[in-house]
Amino acid sequence: MREEWTLKRLLTDVMGSGPKSASDMTREQATQGFERVLSGESDPTTLGAFLLANRWKTSAPVELAAFVDAMRERSVRTASPEASPVDCGANYDGKSETALLGVAAGLVAAAAGTPVVAHSADRVPAKGGCAYKHVLDELGVPTDLTPEASAAMVDEVGFGFYYQPRFNPDVHALLDRRDAMGVRTSVNTVETLADPANAGVHLGSFYHLSYATRIIDTVRESGLPVSRVVMFQGLEGYDDVRPGYTKVAEWTEGDDEISDFEIETAELGMDLERDDLAVADLPADSARVTEEVLAGERTDGFADAVALNAALRLYARTDVETVEAGVERARDVIAEGSAADALADLRQFDPASVNDGR
Repeated sequence: MREEWTLKRLLTDVMGSGPKSASDMTREQATQGFERVLSGESDPTTLGAFLLANRWKTSAPVELAAFVDAMRERSVRTASPEASPVDCGANYDGKSETALLGVAAGLVAAAAGTPVVAHSADRVPAKGGCAYKHVLDELGVPTDLTPEASAAMVDEVGFGFYYQPRFNPDVHALLDRRDAMGVRTSVNTVETLADPANAGVHLGSFYHLSYATRIIDTVRESGLPVSRVVMFQGLEGYDDVRPGYTKVAEWTEGDDEISDFEIETAELGMDLERDDLAVADLPADSARVTEEVLAGERTDGFADAVALNAALRLYARTDVETVEAGVERARDVIAEGSAADALADLRQFDPASVNDGR
């Protein structure tokens, strides 16, 4: 007979005694806990206490893996494109100071032959910044897509966007409660690992290497179909590379250890600093920068940053051997106009024929 673990019991008996004395949940306890989080039936006070307690003690990989598997079993509706894309698992709470360059980088990668998937919501607790959907909306790209339409977008364009309310409704239903809490929780982490396209490669970002290690260990513990993870130090914690010094961590299935290496943007010929990427109106300016870089109208720090971010997408899928080779390839597809063509194709994508099923 299955032992029952309510959120209140998990708080009382396992993890609610404070950051130093709390215990990690077992796989079964964490699975039951997150199933109750997703059910929408938990008392709001108990739900908030559970999520905060898990944050303060630091979620263990076995807990996060259980959360991810419960989420994908209960809530996530996947649709796999025929292509084998890189899943860009950016933090959904977005950016608030510097341009969001993931759309531009994804389209450059697509033009270079590396399909890319991005996913986000339109309301983004707790930071409330600019996310993928906001930039795509500014560009006039359809975003309110069924997962099947998103998969078709990947196959037609090479870049696809999955919209959280459509593919992960139970997590999306938590937005009001998460926003009321005012801080990030483990939900912010696991939603980036939803992998709605069933991609085999995950690209993510981190502030500290220990977080990258925890995410890679989570992937290894989970039932995700991911066989390769590449993570880098992201600007504002997003999947845009930080100018200057950046550490990159990578793991491929079969590897016993996680490896890491360093990128210095100056060594790539890029005179690039954080302030060079600052914008005032995040969605509108990010869209404008995207258009101008892909059209070959910019040769400044934005163009360098887009090339570097595209290079990491190529490198993550092992379509190039080095980041340097990826930067060169990215610059080539911008110069020849195929990246601008990819943006035109994305804008022209018509979901009507696939929204009712594919």
